[in-house]
Amino acid sequence: MCRLGPRTVLDAGCGTGRVAAELARRGLEVIGIDRDPSMIATAQEVAPDVEFHVADVATASLGRTVDLVVMAGNVPLFTPEGTQAALVAGCARHLAPGGRLVAGFQLGRGYTVAQYDEDCRAAGLEPEARWSTWDGDAFDPAGEYAVSVHHLAG
Repeated sequence: MCRLGPRTVLDAGCGTGRVAAELARRGLEVIGIDRDPSMIATAQEVAPDVEFHVADVATASLGRTVDLVVMAGNVPLFTPEGTQAALVAGCARHLAPGGRLVAGFQLGRGYTVAQYDEDCRAAGLEPEARWSTWDGDAFDPAGEYAVSVHHLAG
């Protein structure tokens, strides 16, 4: 994610703050959001200098935009079935012009990359890259995991 050059990052579905803490350690300004108060309480202990919010990504309005929104840890798979489009739209709403959404999730668990791409398109995002790992290994459509990068159109 750092190789994409962001200065500000929204960790959407941040859970216990592991990713947010690492990104902050690397010098990025990070905001974490999760709907589970107990996860946010842990995140605040893990990364006390990071701004965290208890809110649903799909409906949240943080009143600002960021360079990058990241959904690590299968966030779209933990979203109630049928609400993934709202989740993606909520992420897109927080992107600055030219901003990117990066999401990684397991394949074969009911939400496909084709569905994800359609949800991104509906939210005004265009595909930029796709890998099979967070390390940037070539995407294998028959593989078990996808990391997708989309950018705000226009």
